Amino acid sequence: MNRLSAPKITASARDMLALVTLMGLGNPARIPDPLRLHRAQLDRSRRTCVARCGLFLVGVACVWLMFGRYSSALALSGWSLAMIALAIRTRCARHGGDGTSRTVRRHGFWAFLNGCAWLAVFPIVMPHASESQLFALWILSSGLMVGAAFGYPALPLASIAFLCSVGFGSAFILHPMMSFGHLALMAGFTLLLLLSNMRQAIDFAARLHTSQRLEEQSEVVSLLLKEFEGSSADWLWQTDTEGSINSVSPRFAQALGQEPSAMEGRSLVGILAKGTEPAGHRSAALVALARKLDNHEAFTDLAVPVEALGGLRWWELSASPRYEDGQFAGFRGVASDVTPQRENADRIAQLARFDMLTNLANRMQVTEALRDALEHVWQSGQRAGFLIIDLDRFKSVNDTLGHQAGDRLLMLVADRLRAVCGDRALCGRLGGDEFAVVIPELSNRLNLNRLALAIIETLSQPYEVDQDTLYIGACVGSAIAPEDGSDAETLIRNADLALYRAKEEGGGRHFCYEPALHHAAQERRHLEMALREALEKDQLHVVFQPVVDAMDGEVVAFESLARWTHPEMGPISPAKFVPVAEEARLISPIGEWVLRNACQEAMNWPPHVRVAVNVSAEQLGRPDFATVVMSALAHSGLPAHRLELEVTESVFMREGTGAVAMLDQLVKLGVRLSLDDFGTGYSSLGYLSRAKFSTIKVDRSFVQGAARNVPESLAIIRAVVAMAQSLDIETTAEGVETAEEVLMISSLGCNKIQGFYFGRPMQAADAQALFAQRNSRVA
Repeated sequence: MNRLSAPKITASARDMLALVTLMGLGNPARIPDPLRLHRAQLDRSRRTCVARCGLFLVGVACVWLMFGRYSSALALSGWSLAMIALAIRTRCARHGGDGTSRTVRRHGFWAFLNGCAWLAVFPIVMPHASESQLFALWILSSGLMVGAAFGYPALPLASIAFLCSVGFGSAFILHPMMSFGHLALMAGFTLLLLLSNMRQAIDFAARLHTSQRLEEQSEVVSLLLKEFEGSSADWLWQTDTEGSINSVSPRFAQALGQEPSAMEGRSLVGILAKGTEPAGHRSAALVALARKLDNHEAFTDLAVPVEALGGLRWWELSASPRYEDGQFAGFRGVASDVTPQRENADRIAQLARFDMLTNLANRMQVTEALRDALEHVWQSGQRAGFLIIDLDRFKSVNDTLGHQAGDRLLMLVADRLRAVCGDRALCGRLGGDEFAVVIPELSNRLNLNRLALAIIETLSQPYEVDQDTLYIGACVGSAIAPEDGSDAETLIRNADLALYRAKEEGGGRHFCYEPALHHAAQERRHLEMALREALEKDQLHVVFQPVVDAMDGEVVAFESLARWTHPEMGPISPAKFVPVAEEARLISPIGEWVLRNACQEAMNWPPHVRVAVNVSAEQLGRPDFATVVMSALAHSGLPAHRLELEVTESVFMREGTGAVAMLDQLVKLGVRLSLDDFGTGYSSLGYLSRAKFSTIKVDRSFVQGAARNVPESLAIIRAVVAMAQSLDIETTAEGVETAEEVLMISSLGCNKIQGFYFGRPMQAADAQALFAQRNSRVA
């Protein structure tokens, strides 16, 4: 299949087309604007018009000097007048023409007339001139030809017309009198000038075309820049080699409240630095900008503070060095106001490093400060201190007054903490009601203890929140670097262990870390893992301690107690594993397991014997606990009135858990309730009115005190018994170990007795054996 393609135009062909257009003989498509081209030609020719005219007049004068004595004065005078007239005509034509190709051709015509007029001198002087004089005349003519070749660089038609008329015309006139060598020299010289002139004309056209494209591009760039200035937030600026401004956009100057002309010649860094720095100092950003300018380095998004209209602003500068002819010529760049973005970034950084509620340092910043303090410890050889603070009774504030009141209380705590620590330490909030203090430089432990006690005393003072007076306390755990830890994580962990010990010791205490605490923590962790395994592998078992009637000593109930015998560690005391179970949130599954086993075992006892099961506050806080109790009763077949659930006063300290409502549900099921350890906690008669208890258990500490005739213990037991009798509630005395104590408790009016005197906690089989022995005695 044949395909037609446009013929390729070679470089020589393009040059010829350009030359034809320059001569006014055609308008090829390569020249987009011929009229503009011809006007440029004429403008260039007009600039050399005076020099061409002067050259012709000099030629006329030379002819008079060379041939005035030999030739006809009249003829030379007529020729000279003709040359002068043509020169004047050429001078006048300098201001004429409309820039069309006809004007270009007209210039060619007059150049041809000038050449012919010059040739007219040859017939005048030839009769009286020697060969050498004629050759000198030709040399003079060649000078005019050189002047014409360089005088008409933009008008090749005029140049060709003059060169051909003078060069070839003079050779033709002189050929009878000149040798072949002279004629060849004349012709060759003329051809050389013609070619040189054509090359100049082509170069002129190329330069004009390039200049035209650059102007168009410049116009496009100018339009784009104007559009950029109008629609973009960026402003343009430019400096010279010394870093001084030599060009700025109006918006750049307007942002600084100045005129663009007033900024030229001034240092860019100096303008930006004005009003943003103290005397003799310069911000790090401006120092970096000055360094970039001095080193001729490009930079992007360099943020600098600027005193502009409206106060201190943040600008971002980007620039690249510019070069002219390989030499550094300054910088050209853009600037934009990024103050809103900077403020947002600062706000985000504030949120990332500070607690939103108290404006104290958050956990991340506290950790960073602690790491910095430890680095200073290793460099200086000094000590650093770290405190963790936990508020006492804060949860009750949230539960009773709401979280808004709790938040306001935390803000007051933060203010007091800042005041007591001052500038010597960094205060932070780790979360919830837990705070921290980093002391970068600590002289000794005594100062740390003083600060901890001052914090406890300050935070324990009453607070006024929404017309309520609140009382809370604080516990403090502390650790010292490098003795108690060489890294931030270890120091935080050890201070937390000390805080845990302080909370165990009671409110308002400070405890400093000791290596034994770490050992105890590891032991608790090991015990927790073993306890989880024991629960999965059924390593726990239930024992039962009898509760007897104070009048006849008959067993009326058993208290079920969980026991744990580890395969390797052996028997583990409840005082040891129960706190671990509570901390690890295992107390609920253990309590449910005890409940099911106790109900199942109680079915082996006489129908009048009840079983008592201890219930934790965590269990009562679960909304499904009533379902758990119902399930245990249903699976065992035990009547509800034979199950007695023992709770302590601590369940009433956890407001909002639903414990009271849960107790009401259990009572409606027919389950009996027993208030354990009454009198040892926050005893209040209100507890007895909030739940229908069947039994109040008097703590063994009062029993032992009464056995020693301690008046307070005796008075407390009598008061509890009297109160219980008035409320139709039975009383059980715990911890009875001797016959004397049995008699004393009976005389005080207690209904039931529990203690080692009647039996230690025993296995289920031993509990059943008690009834078998009684039945055999009766038989």
